[in-house]
Amino acid sequence: MAEEHAEGKASESVIDKITEKLHMDDSSSSSDSDNEKSSSAATSVKEKVFRIFGREKPIHTVFGGGKPADVFLWRSKKTSAGVLGGATAVWVLFELLEYHLLTLVCHCLILSIAILFLWSNATTFINKSPPRIPEVCIPEDLAVNVALSLRFEINRAFAVLRDIASGRDLLKFLAVIAGLWVLSIVGGCCNFLTLFYIVFVLLHTVPVLYEKYEPRSTALLRRRRSSSRSSMLCSMLGF
Repeated sequence: MAEEHAEGKASESVIDKITEKLHMDDSSSSSDSDNEKSSSAATSVKEKVFRIFGREKPIHTVFGGGKPADVFLWRSKKTSAGVLGGATAVWVLFELLEYHLLTLVCHCLILSIAILFLWSNATTFINKSPPRIPEVCIPEDLAVNVALSLRFEINRAFAVLRDIASGRDLLKFLAVIAGLWVLSIVGGCCNFLTLFYIVFVLLHTVPVLYEKYEPRSTALLRRRRSSSRSSMLCSMLGF
């Protein structure tokens, strides 16, 4: 009986040692996983810090992530080229050729109505069906939605201006004043249509170039920051 009791105690001590060893292995593995998580978090923070302008979202998301973003970033080259070509044609007509909007609208209406009138009368002589002129009718829901969205944007702009004028944020106030001053100077050098066309062309060129060359610019920025830190450290140490 004494021998069996001693063997039971020995087996229990062996089991206790094994469980303690397993707990130590689990704690060491959990600590290693925690260290890996902290290191990955640190690397992600570094990547966020080293990105240009501190941006965390892709450019496509910054532009709204819809069809306008696809047009600005040239996801569909035919659509983007067509939009940019149409804007260029409008700028050439109104700025270089000095065409007026009312004159252009009247001439287009005269041309379209004359073509449809002649086509409708010509079908009686050549025994063909007359052209089907669609009935244009703006739906009420579309007009209400456009008016509501426009009202919302105008109210939000008024709220932003009120917040700036209330004196709560000095930096925002100075930034808005500086932006309006620069815009007034640019507006004195060129008219509104030319300014709008310049902004339109910049929106179709700068974001896509920035998205294309962002990895190179980020790497260059990292190198510059590391070199500046090393130079500051050397200067502090007296080298």
